[in-house]
Amino acid sequence: MMIQPFDDTYFMKRAFQEAEMAFEKGEIPVGAVIVIDNKIIARGHNLTQTLNDVTAHAEMQAITAAANFLGGKYLQNCTLYVTLEPCQMCAGALYWSQISHIVYGARDLDRGCINLKTKLHPKTTIRGGVMEDEASELLKRFFIQRRNLN
Repeated sequence: MMIQPFDDTYFMKRAFQEAEMAFEKGEIPVGAVIVIDNKIIARGHNLTQTLNDVTAHAEMQAITAAANFLGGKYLQNCTLYVTLEPCQMCAGALYWSQISHIVYGARDLDRGCINLKTKLHPKTTIRGGVMEDEASELLKRFFIQRRNLN
């Protein structure tokens, strides 16, 4: 069996590192990376508190960085790794970016794009459950800590 160092878990671990950075800043711990040809071209984590901007989600930060890196607005042949299922806003932005693949960790049953039936680009594939337990645990820890502070 050949070892595949650059698999979904490898890149989700990098997204998880971004989520941990958000956690340290007091942001909801969601992290994202965008990959093309097994190379991370963009990183992002939630910055809604820091930037006082409701649109500053991890995915939005990563989409902007990837478009800047590629010199164009379309993210064809790219994969987004994000620790939480994208919300409706982020899924809409991902639709317009024409990203090829979305891989997420934990489901968001209340605000996620799947239950809200947000359309993705017809050529976009989506797959979840990669490092789901770790992503869910970090989110739970954040909200428990937040409740205890109030």
